[in-house]
Amino acid sequence: MKNLLLILLLFFITLTGISQVSYQHISDTEIYQFLDELANDDIIEINSVVKPYSRVFIANSLKTALNSEHINVRQKKEVEMYLREYGFEIGLETASFKSLFKKNNLDISLLPPVVKYHDSSLTIMARPIYGIRYFTNKNNSFYHSYGGAEFTASINKHWGAYASLRDNYQQKEILASPTYFTQEQGGNYKVGCQGREGGDFSEMRGGITYSWAWGHVGLIKDHIQWGDNYNGSNILSGRNPSFAMIKLQLKPLSWLQFDYFHGWLVSEVIDSTRSYYTSNNDFRARYREKYIAANMYTVTPFKKLDISFGNSIVYSDMDFQPAYLIPFFFFKSLDHTLNHKIENQNSQMFFNISSRNIKHLHLFTSVYCDEFSVTRLSDSDKHNFMSYKGGVGLSNWPIKNTGVNIEYTITSPITYKHRVPSTTFATNEFNLGHYLKDNSEDLYLAMWYKPISTIILSASYNYARHGSDYAYVFDGDIDIDEKPFLENTSWDSRRALLKLTYHPQASFSVFAEYEYSVIKGYELDNKTADYYLNLFTPDYLHGTNNTFIVGFRFGI
Repeated sequence: MKNLLLILLLFFITLTGISQVSYQHISDTEIYQFLDELANDDIIEINSVVKPYSRVFIANSLKTALNSEHINVRQKKEVEMYLREYGFEIGLETASFKSLFKKNNLDISLLPPVVKYHDSSLTIMARPIYGIRYFTNKNNSFYHSYGGAEFTASINKHWGAYASLRDNYQQKEILASPTYFTQEQGGNYKVGCQGREGGDFSEMRGGITYSWAWGHVGLIKDHIQWGDNYNGSNILSGRNPSFAMIKLQLKPLSWLQFDYFHGWLVSEVIDSTRSYYTSNNDFRARYREKYIAANMYTVTPFKKLDISFGNSIVYSDMDFQPAYLIPFFFFKSLDHTLNHKIENQNSQMFFNISSRNIKHLHLFTSVYCDEFSVTRLSDSDKHNFMSYKGGVGLSNWPIKNTGVNIEYTITSPITYKHRVPSTTFATNEFNLGHYLKDNSEDLYLAMWYKPISTIILSASYNYARHGSDYAYVFDGDIDIDEKPFLENTSWDSRRALLKLTYHPQASFSVFAEYEYSVIKGYELDNKTADYYLNLFTPDYLHGTNNTFIVGFRFGI
């Protein structure tokens, strides 16, 4: 394994480099939404099926937008604001800050607090990060805070490095659980740590990358999101705890992009042969090894039309398999070779179409296929395990500085599940796919308005429903591919949200939200309504609520 990685590293060092790569986290929704708006208006071009974007890509996109004849006054001011953050990546003068100290390429600023260094071969930016949200409704009042630091660096334009460390504390509540139907970022919680109510978790992200003219490769630990969406992807959502991976992106032609990663997941399935008791009689649990390999091809036959397709496999109960490092493979076929006489691994396929061929309009569809059989197509009683998403994004038409997003997702029973616990489509027990998992539907409507470059007003409505929570078992009663889709309801949610965001700088924002929600569980399959409500919903959202949220964040 070490020799293989060394050979790969030496190969990429021989290639011609042009720029470093460090990724901007997918939780920075303001920049991602703004880039989507610019692409819808035919000001820039993006492949939005694969996220996160690199900071250099964001900087170059903003630079292109600044010189576009289609950009309006508000958009231009917003581009200039973001370039003060990202222009530093490509050496633009617009990236300068009001400095507290500046000498010999070193720039230290207090507002915002950031340290920067830049010379011909080395670029470094470092800063603290902090954020807090305060929630209050009739069920509870509590806060979620996080703090830490982040940095990004480049060496000789070929090498990039970045890291972000944040410690989270959620007072009185646990906002993310593997069973919750929310889009809160997942974490490996310590509950009741040091006698405090609520939960703590720490998240360390970052990586090292090497770039050349038409691609980059990296060893990173981060969140990734595959699939166009405005309210949670149904391929790879990124709401799970981050995991380590080897990540590759190639764009050898203007009409072809290839993305691949091989990741090390956390199974949380105890390996009894390697687990043991210590001398203090404490049980030392060891988990079964678990991995994922995935690729995505994106073909652009016409400008602004992206057709993407790919596949993935989650494998376990075997040693790390070098064959899955060959990025271009169809992994299911490889699985048949490696595991012909034993239990197969868990493979998936996906498909995505994104069209911005009509100015101001983004049309997209995304399909996730967990298990597919041609014979099921001719049998009306059976179904394949699929998730379908369709959506529309409209920007700056017919009224400038406004937008509308519409999205609908429907997922058949058993999708994302697997009969082998160590090969589920999950890490740390958090599903890698859609937040509602299987046997569900999700409708999302949103509007936004930007009166000036630093203010965003938005309103949204989300209806979500989950049916029977089927287990992937061969119980002899009903075949797993005949489980009825949304025949009954175990849980549903209606949420209407109003939000005001003020972001005078790219790395700083203040926000206030009001949400009216009605979230219920229903008696079904010999389970009570309270059982499903508690299983799928954090405590503070039970029932009918008027929830107010205020907060701010600095850094991402």
